[in-house]
Amino acid sequence: MLIRRIINAPVDQLDRSSDYGSEGWEFESSRARHLNMKKILFIITVFLFLPNHLFAERVDIFQFTKEELSQLKSHSLKKKTDYSILMDQGGKCVAAKDSDLLKLESKNTKAEDNLKIVQDESGGCLKAEAKGQASGIGREIKVDLNKTPFINITWKIEQGITGIKEKTKKGHDFAARVAVVKETGALPWQKSAMNYVFSSNEKTNTHWVGPYRKQIIDYVASSLMDQPLDTWVTVKLNVKDQFKQFLDMDLNEIDGVVIMTDTDNTNQKAVAYYKDIYFSN
Repeated sequence: MLIRRIINAPVDQLDRSSDYGSEGWEFESSRARHLNMKKILFIITVFLFLPNHLFAERVDIFQFTKEELSQLKSHSLKKKTDYSILMDQGGKCVAAKDSDLLKLESKNTKAEDNLKIVQDESGGCLKAEAKGQASGIGREIKVDLNKTPFINITWKIEQGITGIKEKTKKGHDFAARVAVVKETGALPWQKSAMNYVFSSNEKTNTHWVGPYRKQIIDYVASSLMDQPLDTWVTVKLNVKDQFKQFLDMDLNEIDGVVIMTDTDNTNQKAVAYYKDIYFSN
């Protein structure tokens, strides 16, 4: 729509009547055409040099607001990870004294998950803290990968999980992960996923088949081996291409996205923050 408005603006001006007066039709017509052509060329030139992001498609997955959290699903493997919604103030995630409390329904545990919610129209941050805990929060959403194949994730690690072997079952814990899920059947376990992780021990852009299921690929999107603690990192990854490359799946759309911070295998402590998770072209 923005492109259409820019292109149509000079056309509307051309349709307006001119007061030719005593100078005659031919003179004014040539002059008008000359002036309008200069306007058109100027608009085209401006359009060509506008930043591409002004016309980019974007599908927001999480905005981390109170209204959104009431619609998210929570799934626990063991005792639930502590998730808190905070305000994003200049890159710092802070809580307010008058935070509301919201409990997410859990499928596998009776333990309560208290979330500190701060209403913020511009969105917020998700703080995840785990010590021997494992639970995720997710959103069921169809995303057209032909239009928006890239996932964008902004996250940081306050405390990582060092000295573990993340490729093994005993060490398969991550301070931060965002899983993109595709359902392949009607049964709960019939799913394939690209599991984008913030690793504490493996290098960025390395990957391996998950130790529990071969239909899940662990892909190191960020790593503490090349990123310092407590520093925001933004990554952009082509989900459509990577499902094809690593899982041999030609996807047109995905079915959901899950956030998870877990330390149930290693019983260590991890603290991570998430914000601005969306798909784009």
